[in-house]
This record gives sequence, structure tokens and C-alpha cells, in this order.
Amino acid sequence: MNPAFSICVYCGSRPGERPEYSQAAEAVGHWIGRHQGQLVYGGGRTGLMGTVAEATRAAGGRVVGIIPQALVDKEVANRACDELLVVDTMHERKALMGERAGAFLALPGGIGTFEELFEIWTWRQLGYHDKPIGLLNVAGYYDGLLAFMAHSVREGLMSSWQMDLIRSGDTLEPLLEALVEESRRRPSDDRLADVV
Repeated sequence: MNPAFSICVYCGSRPGERPEYSQAAEAVGHWIGRHQGQLVYGGGRTGLMGTVAEATRAAGGRVVGIIPQALVDKEVANRACDELLVVDTMHERKALMGERAGAFLALPGGIGTFEELFEIWTWRQLGYHDKPIGLLNVAGYYDGLLAFMAHSVREGLMSSWQMDLIRSGDTLEPLLEALVEESRRRPSDDRLADVV
């Protein structure tokens, strides 16, 4: 049975200091599973990554993990994925995650999460894809980043239309519903294959 939608979730390989982060990752996974969706993610079983994957499977969703060989041991690859793809490079990992998803959601995370979010956002503004991107601002985690991006617009180094390419919110269900609905309205798009 084909999943109802496919969403890529970027998040930390650590749990973070606040219980709200793990609670949000679990809630996102449960939402994806309850709605017969597919999670595409970085393939690890630790931290928030492991939490969202486990919750998705527990709720009946499908899980696709994509991880470079060099990180299989370091991030402890999640062998419980429905599909675990081991690739050669980080570039290949991110491009394949982009291909396999119809939408993207960033949860709290560290430098890897930031890099993934900014890259997929850059690819959208350059026209490599036209898939929706969301930022779940759990417990104000991204307040500083959102303020800085608004500052960049005010300083004339970024345009407001670029900001509009990311949908942010602090409430899970409306954000996920909007991302999935927007992804269903968009035609099939395989241009991300061009960046591999």
C-alpha cells in the first residue's frame, strides 16, 4: 500500500535538554503514522531522529532512512526502518532525502539540521524544487533564528519572498496539515535528481 504522503523530517541526533523536543518528535511521528504517511529522515536511531522514526512506525507509518556509510556506526543506523538506504556521501544523502519527500519539516536540532534546512530552502529559491518547507518552533527553539532571518530582510540581504518559502509555526497539527495539503497540490517534481 502506497503512503498517503511523504515528508522529510530534519532533527537532532541528540535529544536536547528540554523534554518538549522529544515530545514534539514523538507527536510528529504519531501524526505521520496516524495519517498513513511516510517519514523520510537521516536514518539514525539516536536522539530526536530515533524518536520520530520509532513513533512513526508505532503509529502505522512507513519509515525510510537514508544514511552515509561513514555515519552508520557513529549515528547507529536504524535497522528497523522499512527501507534503509546506505549511501556514499552526505550530498547524496540530502539529495535523495529531497527526492523521496513531498514536503520538509525541521524540528529542533544542531548544525546538521540547520545545514539541511538551509540547503533545501536554497534549492527551492533556486528552482530545484517547489516543495513546501516547514519549521516547527518547539518551545521557542527557533525564535532567535527567525528573528535573525527577519533582520537579514530588513538589512536588504534577503528578500521577503525568500522568507515566504518557509512556513513556521509552534503548533504541530496545523503546520503538518498545511505542508501535506500543499504537497498534494503540487505536480510530481523530480528536479532534485539533478543536484546529485
